[in-house]
Amino acid sequence: MMYIRKSDSRGKADFGWLKSRHTFSFGQYRDPAFDGFSALRVINDDRVAPGEGFGSHGHANMEIISYVLTGALEHKDSMGNGSIIHPGEVQKLSAGSGITHSEFNASKTEPVHFLQMWVIPDKEDVEPSYAQTDFNPALAVQNFVLAASSDGRDQSIAIHQNANLYLSRLPKQAGVLELASGRQQWVHLARGSVKLNGKALSEGDGAAIRGERSLSFDEAEAAELVVFDLPDI
Repeated sequence: MMYIRKSDSRGKADFGWLKSRHTFSFGQYRDPAFDGFSALRVINDDRVAPGEGFGSHGHANMEIISYVLTGALEHKDSMGNGSIIHPGEVQKLSAGSGITHSEFNASKTEPVHFLQMWVIPDKEDVEPSYAQTDFNPALAVQNFVLAASSDGRDQSIAIHQNANLYLSRLPKQAGVLELASGRQQWVHLARGSVKLNGKALSEGDGAAIRGERSLSFDEAEAAELVVFDLPDI
């Protein structure tokens, strides 16, 4: 079974410096039909103006994953981490027992476009941790790159949840992602277009999948996407 959530049906926020689209309930946007999906709580499609950003603020008991599409994102946190995240790089912040952090556009002249994604952890009050990995080399040679997992296998980033996050920049004939039984998936198409199991997706569309054993992608045009493989809860 597959349900497509069209881009235009998402929540919207415009603060001038920040333009965001919300796949699930977030901030002032509330939709009881889309409060999350399995352990996936947030997909925010954020565009931040040059030199602007999110000032220091706190989180606890959430796995926060950022994936930069264009531009550069500057990160600082209460653990002493400071870095710049570029396109194709993934940042993971396990908030655990509590952290503060800030995320700013690293450029004074160019906007930054990134996905901010939250996963509910399966353990609370763990020691906070940070990781950042460049997946560009893998994306250049693989259709589906495992970026995050519960055990950090295959050079992915470890998160506190029985979930897998795949990244993809699809060629026109993209192939198939095989799935384990008893799982469910959320696909978010960040850019371009593609057909997923025969259904057309356009930029910003999402798809909820249950009961499928594979995801077949074809007719891709400049497609960049993320796939969450999640427990059936």
